[in-house]
Amino acid sequence: MEHDRRFWEQSFDRLENYLRALQRRGEMAARTAAVIMTEERELVITRVFDAPRSLVFKVWTAPEHLARWWGPKGFTTVSCAMDLRPGGAWFRRMRSPEGSLHTKRGIYREIVAPERLVFTYADEDEDGELGPETLVTVTFEEHGAKTRLTLRQSGFETVTARDGHYGGWTSCMERFAEYLATL
Repeated sequence: MEHDRRFWEQSFDRLENYLRALQRRGEMAARTAAVIMTEERELVITRVFDAPRSLVFKVWTAPEHLARWWGPKGFTTVSCAMDLRPGGAWFRRMRSPEGSLHTKRGIYREIVAPERLVFTYADEDEDGELGPETLVTVTFEEHGAKTRLTLRQSGFETVTARDGHYGGWTSCMERFAEYLATL
């Protein structure tokens, strides 16, 4: 648990510095369309990407793409597996810049290509024990030639847990946008 706490504290510090830099440059509105913390235990992030919906969905659902952008900035994906079907499992292991491993896993509940993904999400500790499970719903909407992606994560046990995921997902979305721009 201590390494998770350090990870999120460092993520928040990096996010805070990044957001300050964006605000100074006036880019904040252009980056993230909306971040809404609804109720106490739900996180909603909406962002528009400059790519067609079919490509955005593909990059979210193909392991060879996902391994290149998943996780906060500075993290590398060392293992990625996806059984992309309702009831299929997904697994990701990332290495932090400090060298610690972070494992995430879940089960796909719903897949409606290229419109919607619904999956469970849980951290796995060093002993293989799963932490609290949340539910993630990602929708992909056509927005002209662009795509509006909305990520909704619900079922957090605490507001602190929700806020920790905000930092991770926001950084992850930056990496996603950067990778998408290379395709």
